Amino acid sequence: MEIKELLKKFWHLLWKDNSWKGWLFSIVFLFVFIKFIFFPGLSLATGSSLPMAIVESCSMYHQGNIFSDYDQWWKDHNQKYNEYEIDKNSFENFKFKNGFNKGDILLIVKATPEKLKVGDVIIFNGGRQNPLIHRIIKIKNENGEYTFSTMGDNNNGQLVVEQNIKTEQLVGKAVFKLAPYLGWGKLIFFEPLRPESERGFCKAN
Repeated sequence: MEIKELLKKFWHLLWKDNSWKGWLFSIVFLFVFIKFIFFPGLSLATGSSLPMAIVESCSMYHQGNIFSDYDQWWKDHNQKYNEYEIDKNSFENFKFKNGFNKGDILLIVKATPEKLKVGDVIIFNGGRQNPLIHRIIKIKNENGEYTFSTMGDNNNGQLVVEQNIKTEQLVGKAVFKLAPYLGWGKLIFFEPLRPESERGFCKAN
């Protein structure tokens, strides 16, 4: 009986108590639930230490975003893929062929090196404050040791840190866009700290 009464009081305090005490309890409960139950559970299910990622830059942006004109985008960007033998038809079959936008929230799963393919979008540690999220354009396998090379769809070329990505740098693989733009709820607080050229909404290069 005591347990039943405690649960009843807990439920009332969490959902029905509109006092400051009830609001404070609800906020603390949600924080604890998300941090110590939801995310660890999601991490276990996806096999990635970072099961959800907010896109923080415009490096994978396509003009028009989900309404992007693929033919026009390829016409503007095809030259940088020529040396990697990636043609228009191949790219059209890639996941996220229309890229994604700053503020989008992506679902991340474990990146198994031997299962990754050219065109997959991976998230990896590149020696920066936050991991990078770019598309694989080249894979090397030397005696079972995999290395990856990536490039952002909206970048004019490769960054030095993405030319030789080792398996231990992998954080995961992006498989689904969970919520377009919703990540702006967090990013907005950090925008003033960014270089001026990186602030605001995305534009195509």
